[in-house]
Amino acid sequence: MRWVTREHVHVDRVASPWLISKFIDGDAEFIFVPWPGSLPTPEMGIPFDFPGADFELGHHDGKCTFEAIVEKYDVDDPWVKEIAKIVHAADVAADIDKAPEKIREEDITA
Repeated sequence: MRWVTREHVHVDRVASPWLISKFIDGDAEFIFVPWPGSLPTPEMGIPFDFPGADFELGHHDGKCTFEAIVEKYDVDDPWVKEIAKIVHAADVAADIDKAPEKIREEDITA
């Protein structure tokens, strides 16, 4: 299948293609389109992570795209679920303190 998302990837759009390739579609082809720009058409592929669009695979109900993909495709791997927490905290600014991987300034010693 062909999957389409925005160019200039960040955390969620790096992790999501990995997830798709490893757990959903081993033959996945990814297209990265200029953004801002036109939303992809169904002929272009399965869209994911387009802000303001009503695509199923995007930020919804407080979840990031990675989490939406895990949920839609029922990925039940325990490590993927842990990765989802990390990706969420790295991608959703309001929840950056939700993952234990966050490095606090007081944890860094000179």
